[in-house]
Amino acid sequence: MKIMATPKITIAADDDTIKPSDSSAGGGTDLGGVYHTRSLSRSRGPGLRRTTSRASRDRRSDHLEVEEEDDWLQDDGRKKQVFKGSALLWLSYQSVGAIYGDIGTSPLYVFSSTFTSSPSYDDLLQVLSVVVWSLTIMVTLKYILIILHADNQGEGGTFSCYSLLTRYANITDRDPREARLVKMERHLTQDMSATNRTLRSTIERSRFTRGLLKTIGVLAVSMVIADGVLTPAQSVLGAVQGLSVVSPNIDSPTIVGTSCGILVLLFIIQPLGTTRLATMFAPIVILWLGFNAGFGIYNLIKYDHSVLKAFSPYFAIHFFMEKKTDAWKMLGGILLAFTGVEALFADLGAFSMRAIQISWLSWCYPCLLLAYVGQAAYISVNPDAYSNPFYNAVPPGMLYPSLIVAVLAAIVASQAMITAVFQLISQLMKLSYCPQVKVVHTSTKFHGQLYVPFVNWILMCGTILVTGVYSNTTRLGNAYGVCVMFVTFFDTCMVTLASLIVWRLSPFIVFIPWLVFATVDCLYLSSALNKVPDGAWFTITISGILTCIFLLWRFGKENQWHAEAEDRFRPAQLIHRENDSSDSPLILTPRWGGGAVSRIKGLGIYFDKAGVLTPTVFTQFVSKFGTVPDAIIFFHLHPVEAPSVAAGDRYAISRIPAVPGCYRLVVRHGYMDEVITPDLAALIYEQVRKFIIRDGSSGDEARIDDVAEEGNGQVNGTTDEETQAKLAAATAARVNGNRTTLGLDDEATKEELGRLDRAYASKVMYIIGKEQMHIKDHQTSFFRRILLTTFLWIRENTRAKIANLRLSMDRVVEVGFVKEI
Repeated sequence: MKIMATPKITIAADDDTIKPSDSSAGGGTDLGGVYHTRSLSRSRGPGLRRTTSRASRDRRSDHLEVEEEDDWLQDDGRKKQVFKGSALLWLSYQSVGAIYGDIGTSPLYVFSSTFTSSPSYDDLLQVLSVVVWSLTIMVTLKYILIILHADNQGEGGTFSCYSLLTRYANITDRDPREARLVKMERHLTQDMSATNRTLRSTIERSRFTRGLLKTIGVLAVSMVIADGVLTPAQSVLGAVQGLSVVSPNIDSPTIVGTSCGILVLLFIIQPLGTTRLATMFAPIVILWLGFNAGFGIYNLIKYDHSVLKAFSPYFAIHFFMEKKTDAWKMLGGILLAFTGVEALFADLGAFSMRAIQISWLSWCYPCLLLAYVGQAAYISVNPDAYSNPFYNAVPPGMLYPSLIVAVLAAIVASQAMITAVFQLISQLMKLSYCPQVKVVHTSTKFHGQLYVPFVNWILMCGTILVTGVYSNTTRLGNAYGVCVMFVTFFDTCMVTLASLIVWRLSPFIVFIPWLVFATVDCLYLSSALNKVPDGAWFTITISGILTCIFLLWRFGKENQWHAEAEDRFRPAQLIHRENDSSDSPLILTPRWGGGAVSRIKGLGIYFDKAGVLTPTVFTQFVSKFGTVPDAIIFFHLHPVEAPSVAAGDRYAISRIPAVPGCYRLVVRHGYMDEVITPDLAALIYEQVRKFIIRDGSSGDEARIDDVAEEGNGQVNGTTDEETQAKLAAATAARVNGNRTTLGLDDEATKEELGRLDRAYASKVMYIIGKEQMHIKDHQTSFFRRILLTTFLWIRENTRAKIANLRLSMDRVVEVGFVKEI
């Protein structure tokens, strides 16, 4: 995977000055920053202010609103990308390879799954009409033209639609540390009609309705994941079994073994990323659909063009009027014509609405219509051909080429569901329904293209297990379709709510389309439920287990938030000075015992997971030890949903007025930034020092730093040891009082710099919190205790490790503390 090159900080020491420079301007020694494994951002908020002026230091209060020390907050969350021109056409091309493999291979088995004996001409015409109108209503009208508009900042899927609702209605709890960062867009009451307003307030007040919406969103994700396990096994097994057309003697163990080998290869190449895989797979799917369209035209001309009458809905209506219950049962086979439609919505974040619309309407939809019409034309003359409609209807001389393309298309058909699972897991993590796992963004241009390593290997193991157990597509086919119809029905309901609450459409406009789509969904869903005893129980069971796990994690997180709520306060509510003097002794507030707080030599870097208020690790350190370092840095890593952050926007620094020598440093980084840290302390020290100088003076060193930022002050050809030696020499010069060359006229600034220089020269401590959670012994039921115990076990085994930060471990101080839930 190609990683975007990012600017790296270089230290250049010259007697008594430390000058960072940009390595993109030439050679230099890397100082770096911090490697952070999470590449997803959940932060939103007001605009950014990178520094704090002296004039504003005394204007802060202790309340919990956003203050100047929190002014780094801004809308760094996912933003909807809009593509035009060649980029849009390129995405449309990619989407063919990544999305339509599943729905595109349906012509291999729709007619054989629908009919159990040779059909009559009328039966064939009626079933063809239902297939044509199902593709039109379920895919083109419902998904392509309506549902794709219900995106949440460019992301798609049922859960994304639920996330969209949570921003326009108060229907979910959020992490208190992040509540202010979420971009809420709830419409004002007076801006909504009476009916829409009543609906929103009813949902917000009803605990049952809120819980139902949450469960539907999570269940839909779980069902797509269950299909993500089933689809690769079904498609690859079907592809390998297709070889029996030319070699009927292939035995079952050979088919299963070959299928498992192909599946392993398919998942091994997933780290290549969506762009590369879609680019490789697109020609296969395009050629496959082209073959279907060409064969369809050939069969229409050669055999029976009268089947074009099936485009009239008259035949679809008479299908239900004449066959009644039998027609309802046959829907279980017809629905295979649009399995994979849920991937169109779930994969929205990886491509874009316009790209999917272009690729479907301009190529996939016409090709599929021609494929089914052409097969029907052939079957009308050769009724026994229904059992293997695609291969039987192949024109003379095209069997082997079509077989090769069909096998390849069937293999890549599972990519749609694999990509969808990656998208949905990342959405779950953003709303704390899933433990944090590593997410890799695979494109610098298309921000929504993801790869989730852990999920990839779990899917691989699941599909191999399913392939080995079921061993043939007939048994797997019985498990197919139920989850798809559940998800399409959930999508109908969620988008209907979005149209009323988000888009503020009139209920009179929304009701008729909802009734039509919901009726079609329920017809197919009720028919698909007939498969539950024959195999559909498998996917329902998997999705049920996953739903329980996701809801359990959310339940545990909500209890954790309540337990941590007591830590939400300003530093001034923990510690303050006896008087206004800068050298006044520090004391704890009465809430924390009111004792004196001493100073110890050194620079203390407190890792802050929120970036606002008081870091819990600082609270625990001060309350336990009654002391603080001479210089204190609240250090927060803030991931941004962009490939990279410009050097000028990467660091946001502010003072904490309650504690002299205390600062907050926020490092904003993109998902492609890999900030390496051989010496994190040197980076932090340099950035804070520059902030002090810029804030207090416009003297010589500030000008030197500005020149250095432009890449003109870089020392070339030095080693790490040489650079660190120069850094130490420069620091020593500062500590010894050699500041005459700084040109600083402000004595307060000189004093502040001296404090920071002496602290850094003395020692550096990385202070990290280690939170342990225990279950309260009282007022905890047995069932609740089981749930919380399971949550704590998962939490303990999925927490990020300190080693990921690549710190100098001899400088790490771990402060343990316990929270009760």
